[in-house]
Amino acid sequence: MRRWLEGIETFAIDVILERRYGKRAGILRSILHALSHAYRGIVQTRLALYRHRIFREHALGCPIVSVGNITVGGTGKTPVVELLARELTAGGRKVAILSRGYKSVPKPLLGRIVEKVRRKKGIFTPRIVSDGQALLLDSRTAGDEPFMLANNLRGVVVLVDRDRVKSGLFALEHFGSDLLLLDDGFQYVRLEHRVEIALIDRQAPFGNEFLLPRGTLREPPANLRRATHILITKCTGADNADLVARIRRHNRTAEIIETTHRARHLCNLLTGEVKPLEFLRGKVIGSLCGIAAPGSFEGALRDLGARIELSKIYTDHHRYSDNEVEAFIARCARRNIEAILTTEKDAVRIPRLLDPELPLYYLRVEIEILKGQESWQRLIAQLTARRPVKLAPPVFV
Repeated sequence: MRRWLEGIETFAIDVILERRYGKRAGILRSILHALSHAYRGIVQTRLALYRHRIFREHALGCPIVSVGNITVGGTGKTPVVELLARELTAGGRKVAILSRGYKSVPKPLLGRIVEKVRRKKGIFTPRIVSDGQALLLDSRTAGDEPFMLANNLRGVVVLVDRDRVKSGLFALEHFGSDLLLLDDGFQYVRLEHRVEIALIDRQAPFGNEFLLPRGTLREPPANLRRATHILITKCTGADNADLVARIRRHNRTAEIIETTHRARHLCNLLTGEVKPLEFLRGKVIGSLCGIAAPGSFEGALRDLGARIELSKIYTDHHRYSDNEVEAFIARCARRNIEAILTTEKDAVRIPRLLDPELPLYYLRVEIEILKGQESWQRLIAQLTARRPVKLAPPVFV
């Protein structure tokens, strides 16, 4: 069943990105195009209801920072949230990260029904991935990104719940948090946030220019005007003047910061051994990943001097079985491959085999600011100051 569903997902993605042609693909594209117009109407109507105060935002009385985007996946939100949490914690804030836990496994339906009927006190509390001291859930029940953040951050609470008003209140009441970070929060307008960080991938700034479900845009580009800060991610050091000019057509006032995802080191999945990046130079490797932008990962490996002999790509958030990993390792061993590389996000979903034939490493990647360091430091200073954050309110378009 899982393979069948992933096959359907892969076909749909190929159709949306125009990698699949033929009669069936053409019909599906036409249907999706019609649905995208309805989707646009829903998105804009919802924002208008908030703009006219028919729907009300919830204010929780503390600084709330949203990190998100207007496209589906692949912009690099998790490293940005991690960097923010680190710097804000270092500045004296008690940070809680609120995530919806995309593709995490909920409680069994029957159990949830029983709990709801009984209305046991506290039964609808958020899932606590980390209390700031220890990991309390695995990646399956927490979700990939919340688990990664909790694993890499100490002193930071990580909560998972679709209702982030509820999880925010829980963080304030039970953990004494005084600053909330919304992971993937650009579309979560129920919670009032004065700092709105939107990420734009330099390689595909506005996806394929179509709205969901025909394309990869969650909102029209004009909705970027809600952002107080815009981070251009995956920059190469080349000039971004054209992209900045296009962004400015939609948002004239936001601070624009240019960043890159910088590889730091390799880490062995089984032993935790850390290897320098030079380890990859001249190595014949296998690449294994299930992320939104596999091309970026493989390109990074090649830039580090590795030669990819075998590559296996799964759908985003794919949860690996022992058999899948063992089969890929066996294929690589037969080709005299020296090591297998994956992403940090995949690493939390790959089972730890006791005695693999080949070493498995994940590539540790962190955000590095290339341009706009002053804007970034000014933001951190505003958020760590013990006074209200003075930023313009969001604009609902």
